[in-house]
Amino acid sequence: MNGISLALAVAVSGGIGAAARYAIDSVVTALLKPRFPWGIMLVNLSGSFVLGCLTGLALDGDVARIVAIGLLGGYTTFSTASIDSVRLVLAKRYWAGLLNGPGMLVASVALSVVGILLVRG
Repeated sequence: MNGISLALAVAVSGGIGAAARYAIDSVVTALLKPRFPWGIMLVNLSGSFVLGCLTGLALDGDVARIVAIGLLGGYTTFSTASIDSVRLVLAKRYWAGLLNGPGMLVASVALSVVGILLVRG
């Protein structure tokens, strides 16, 4: 795949990932009506796990780039999680802000490691 085709494939898969993130967050929010951003947390944790699995498989090449950079890059979101954490702290929900910010970061890294270890056997 040449550079332009790969860039377009990454862009399209990134759009699909972003749409999936929006859909999952919307469904979780509608079902739970939470005071905590569970939808975005689910998205970021599951995306970290899948990326860990891809990394553990040592996939390389265009398909890996399209899935990792495009699909999972569009699917997961650090910026939304950061803003959610700030909103929780501003609402004086300090424990929720800690769970959402640093807690999600630690859990995402842990799930990435689990994904790597799981597929490497």
